[in-house]
Amino acid sequence: MMQKLISKKVLVPILAVTFLIVGSSFRSDFFEIAKQIEIFTTLFKELNMNYVDETNPAELMDTAIKNMLNELDPYTKFLNEQDVEAYKINNAGEYSGIGALVRSYEDRLLVIEPYKDYPADKAGLKAGDEIIKIGDINVSDFNDNASELLKGANNSSVAVTYKRLGKLSTTSIKREAIEVDAVPYYHMVDDKTGYIVLAKFNAKATSQTKAALLDLKGKGATKIILDLRGNPGGLLSEAINVSNLFVPKGELIVTTKSKVKKFNSEYRTKKKAVDTEIPLVVLVNGSSASASEIVSGSLQDLDRAVIMGARSFGKGLVQRPMKLTYGTQLKVTISRYYTSSGRCIQSLDYWNRDEEGNAVRNTEFNEFKTRNGRKVQDGGGVLPDIVIDELNTNALTMALEQNNIIFDFATDYHYQNTIENLSDISFSANDFNAFKTYVAQSDFSYETPSEKAIKEAMDDANSDVFGVAVQQKYDALLAEIGKSKFLALDLHQRGIKKKLEDEIVKRYFYREGLYEHYLTHDEAILAASELLSNEVKYSDILQ
Repeated sequence: MMQKLISKKVLVPILAVTFLIVGSSFRSDFFEIAKQIEIFTTLFKELNMNYVDETNPAELMDTAIKNMLNELDPYTKFLNEQDVEAYKINNAGEYSGIGALVRSYEDRLLVIEPYKDYPADKAGLKAGDEIIKIGDINVSDFNDNASELLKGANNSSVAVTYKRLGKLSTTSIKREAIEVDAVPYYHMVDDKTGYIVLAKFNAKATSQTKAALLDLKGKGATKIILDLRGNPGGLLSEAINVSNLFVPKGELIVTTKSKVKKFNSEYRTKKKAVDTEIPLVVLVNGSSASASEIVSGSLQDLDRAVIMGARSFGKGLVQRPMKLTYGTQLKVTISRYYTSSGRCIQSLDYWNRDEEGNAVRNTEFNEFKTRNGRKVQDGGGVLPDIVIDELNTNALTMALEQNNIIFDFATDYHYQNTIENLSDISFSANDFNAFKTYVAQSDFSYETPSEKAIKEAMDDANSDVFGVAVQQKYDALLAEIGKSKFLALDLHQRGIKKKLEDEIVKRYFYREGLYEHYLTHDEAILAASELLSNEVKYSDILQ
């Protein structure tokens, strides 16, 4: 109820000015800034002293700050003391906990993926388990992110109550040190081609990628596939250093530009490369963001690698944590980054929004030139040199993922089928038909842009004008669109089947099994291997 007391329309202009002072520098309009600070200070004091019920000042302030920052971009965030610690852990790649990817919902936690041989796995937790209670605390009663309750001191134990297939069970999990590898897997695809998965740009990214590269070269690799698919980014410094493994010292990788001069920087490679000649393919998709785009974009600009896959996410904004009082921080967007050709690949314009308040997506792209004169574009992520259709995202597939339809089907599949060997995994036509039936019987629904436009055109205000006949045709059209959405499952079958198969493989053989499965079944890896085996075609693309 208290959250509604402070209108966003009142607080946003006041608090926005306050944070500009804390996070940046005083502007020439000092009087106006000081005035707004004083207004807010007196408002906050009077509200907490005089409101009819008890107030929680910390909660009110937290709500006010978050509402203000919501008006900016999604990467500018206020970090309380717990958030600061989580931020450090994420960048360091080490923490003490149960060793599982867990997603938080309003009244439960969902186990997405237990890591092999870590505490959650040893205790028997599986993907799809719903955590209901942690120790004596019901997840539904916990206001903050309950997944933080799973972390704790090394060797301490925590009781977890979870629901699986409608049945409640309780297990004790002994926490231990968890290492989050930047490179969770690398292997030889064939006798000449090495494959490296770089999953995140934490503090271990460069050292682990270098170690994998040297090991693969020692095993005979004369060509490399670097997989950045699904990599959300991380440390800017690690992106520079990973690029440095393949390009010589002194190369410009990325430039940052800001309204604050001290944040304007050029980042060049500083060390001797491991190998500047080895043929290199970099794989990206719509979930490759930030540091992943710095690496892939700059290697493309320098004509050092062929980029394959699907257009990347398009995050061209740089954040820096600013220390505040009482151990809190402001993670604030300070600049935009530009790859070595000079292009910014930010795809969403958070400072110009549509009628619903959503950021506007860039649709007009500028052309730039790579070192060899190849044309590349800005404003919409990194567009691969070779597009793999199977990796392209679409509204239907995204909706299936966001609504956990693919995830839940894989859970049911796992409990209904026994699979002993990785080679036995094969998602058949019958399996896909079963998935379509599953979708039809679920409460899954999503609205296409066409549906939205038609509904807005035929709202209640216009229905009387058009008359009954038009209204009936309108209803019939929406019904046909509804049918076509289900038929679209067949249209996008290849991409959906891949996501289903990936999820199912992880249920039986963990993430390590998924990467092993990729070596012989993943279309992007197979296409990359084929390209690398054709030296003439590879060279022609880069020229």
